[in-house]
Amino acid sequence: MVAHTEFPAQVSHHKIINNTQFVECNNEKIAGNNAGNDQGNTHQQHGIRATKQNGAASSGFDNVSGSKRSNYHKEEECSLFVAFFTFLSYGVLLFVGYIKEFFSPVTTKEKNREDIEECPPFTTFTIYLSYGVLFFVGYTKEFFYPPSTKEKNREGYVPLYIGFESFYTRNVYRRIQDCWNRTICSVPGAEIDLMERYTPDYGWTMKLTGKTIKCINAGSYNYLGFAENNGPCHDAATQVTKDAGLTTSSPRIELGTLEIHRRLEKLVSEFLGVEDAITFGMGFATNVLNLPSLLGPGCLVLSDEFNHASLILGLRLSGATVKVFRHNDSEDLERKLREALIHGHPRTRRPWKKAMIVVEGIYSMEGSICDLPNFVRIKNKYKTYLYVDEAHSIGALGPHGGGVVDYYGVDPKEVDIHMGTFTKSFGAAGGYIAGSKDLINYLRVTSHAQVYASSMPAPVAQQIITSMTIIMGKDGSSEGRRRIQQLSRNVKYFRQRLRQMGFIVYGHDDSPVVPMLLYLIPKISMFVRELTKRGVAGVGVGFPATKITGGRMRFCLSAAHTKDMLDKILKEVDEVGYLCGSHYSTAVRNSQPVEW
Repeated sequence: MVAHTEFPAQVSHHKIINNTQFVECNNEKIAGNNAGNDQGNTHQQHGIRATKQNGAASSGFDNVSGSKRSNYHKEEECSLFVAFFTFLSYGVLLFVGYIKEFFSPVTTKEKNREDIEECPPFTTFTIYLSYGVLFFVGYTKEFFYPPSTKEKNREGYVPLYIGFESFYTRNVYRRIQDCWNRTICSVPGAEIDLMERYTPDYGWTMKLTGKTIKCINAGSYNYLGFAENNGPCHDAATQVTKDAGLTTSSPRIELGTLEIHRRLEKLVSEFLGVEDAITFGMGFATNVLNLPSLLGPGCLVLSDEFNHASLILGLRLSGATVKVFRHNDSEDLERKLREALIHGHPRTRRPWKKAMIVVEGIYSMEGSICDLPNFVRIKNKYKTYLYVDEAHSIGALGPHGGGVVDYYGVDPKEVDIHMGTFTKSFGAAGGYIAGSKDLINYLRVTSHAQVYASSMPAPVAQQIITSMTIIMGKDGSSEGRRRIQQLSRNVKYFRQRLRQMGFIVYGHDDSPVVPMLLYLIPKISMFVRELTKRGVAGVGVGFPATKITGGRMRFCLSAAHTKDMLDKILKEVDEVGYLCGSHYSTAVRNSQPVEW
């Protein structure tokens, strides 16, 4: 047991550390039988001595005058020598990594997808060179002008905000931050209004000009075009807002469950073909707050290397042992799963409490569709659970919009835990978990999202109900089927045209997420800026959201896009591609016209 010594609040950290009576306790031994000694007790903790005698307590250090106190007010800066070797160590590590991956590049190919082209060697070299120059300039600048890490009224504290992430933000992201986090002032439908910005201080702050830029929206997750401010979804949500208000301000397990939530969960379970479902007000939290309820220490998880951050965070919070397998590679998954089951827990060698495979339906950065039939086969062979995150695939894949399960024609009962969100195909917010009735009843009691988070607002629930009813055709129309087919046509047309132009495109031919490889940070920023000037709003993605050689433009297609809109986007992309030299593909181009 460690004793706890308290000091007066007015005694500063520097007084304790720099006091002449600071005593090393390595050679001190305190007898336990001196507790009743009239001369007092002396306690030693972390080299600090406190004396209690005749009921009077002494802090063990002298009083310090106000003038002397000012000597400790200024926080000591890191020495130039230490700063130099800090930057040198980062430089050596990065240089070694660049050289290693230049001669042994990490593959980006998916299993059985030999048509995916790798980054050209010379381009790989220029990527590393550009990052090397940026880092070298940043390290040199901060060596001579180190950034201040001081906080007001925090004298003596270790800096809270410091690390490579802050260095990267200051020296790389700051220069091009106008390409991200752009402010909009309209519904993110087929077209979008961007608020024009400028920076008066080289990227440290952004200010609005008061003008707007109307663009074709090629960056929002509006797969089926339900992000609308008119129509049946809008009218139904408006009426529910008047009837039920905006929110219950309470968790589901207390006063937050309304009849509309029960209707929504019944509809979701019917849509997915499972026994029951539970819904939550936030898609990210659906993974983060439910995985710890299903997994714990002693459990084994096989996770795809490109799984979403919400899955990674949820698995970390669960305490389970996570083994990562190569992206969409069922052979690597089976090999690692078999070895883990044979050897058991790495410390105790005892059998795992349970094993689970965690994958996504469509991967939001790669545009690839998971190899679900093989994952189901492995799951049945080794008696593991299968967790499928259909955030991007539900509504956007399959003849009925039922996601990757519908796309492959897999029995929904073969997937133990269905997870998805309502933010993409349904134009709403929140997420769900679906499966057996026992699973859902268990989550209703144990899920942190049920106990602590506020329930889904009633208008949001109504938006989902109306859009899902249209997709299922329960409104008596064929509008849902038309949107699904329109999205499928748009995706195939857009992808084939990009390849025909000479761009490297990743992902599956049926995926509405279309990554187009640009590799270099300057090209990403140039693409985003030039497309915006030409009336196209796209999303650029680079390190650390992707690997360092994986910079890209990511287009998200929608059923709301017309052929004229797609042709406009393709025309501007082709022109900007020639401006910055981004036609990297060496594959033979198909000269035949692409039909829409």
